[in-house]
Amino acid sequence: MDWLTDNKLPIGRWAKNVVDWLTDNAEWLFDSISISLERLIEVVLWLLQAPPPLIFIAVVAAIGYAVHRKISFVIFVLLSLMLIVNLGYWEETTETLALVIVATIVCMALGVPTGVLAAHRPGFFAVLRPVLDLMQTVPTFAYLIPGLVLFGIGMVPGLLATVIFAAPAPIRLTQLGVSSTPKALIEAGEAFGATKSQLLWKVELPYALPQIMAGLTQTIMLSLSMVVVAALVGADGLGVPILRALNSVNIPMGFEAGLCIVLIAIVLDRFFRSSEGGKR
Repeated sequence: MDWLTDNKLPIGRWAKNVVDWLTDNAEWLFDSISISLERLIEVVLWLLQAPPPLIFIAVVAAIGYAVHRKISFVIFVLLSLMLIVNLGYWEETTETLALVIVATIVCMALGVPTGVLAAHRPGFFAVLRPVLDLMQTVPTFAYLIPGLVLFGIGMVPGLLATVIFAAPAPIRLTQLGVSSTPKALIEAGEAFGATKSQLLWKVELPYALPQIMAGLTQTIMLSLSMVVVAALVGADGLGVPILRALNSVNIPMGFEAGLCIVLIAIVLDRFFRSSEGGKR
């Protein structure tokens, strides 16, 4: 066994060489990506923080009623968000929501087209599948290190780590929904002279919409699960008080911040699940 351990493959050094090459030759690209994502996060954060909390809560409750049509859901939204304000974590909550919203936008913008392509190209999906497995099984800290080198400390590396972890969900579920479209529907569309584009937009995507909405819900939940990891690389939000509580063994702070994450997760999950149910 000594010969095997003595002749170690320099995989780590290869990875370092790749990162060094990217830093030297593509710094402009990563700076552009970082600036664009930071601007997007700032815009979303301004939209969340500009109105007073009570007005924002009232608007969310009104939208919740329009989607859910249940007073019980509206009461739950009001009580949950007002409890977050009462605990003093409203600013951190909006920062977390900004990160989750931008990560969800990026994941869905990449995931839905990729899932459609994978559904139409089985060979492409066969190659893509192990990549998706790696994206969700490789420890987050393994790609946070090169992310820090390429993008620096802040919201962007946390956002990219969240996207890498959450993007497989919309890709897989979109591929599943589109590929499971009954052949009878496609043949009926072709019989009426529908083009491939028309079949996609008027047959396949409407049929796959419940799966796509499920992918949206999963993306939001997975993004919320990355809040603490994002805080480790300088991202603001509810992960910061949790880390502080962990370092100082502050049980009240840790419980309150964790409760805020749970409440936001439940509100978002119920909101989009109700929207999904309405589509059906």
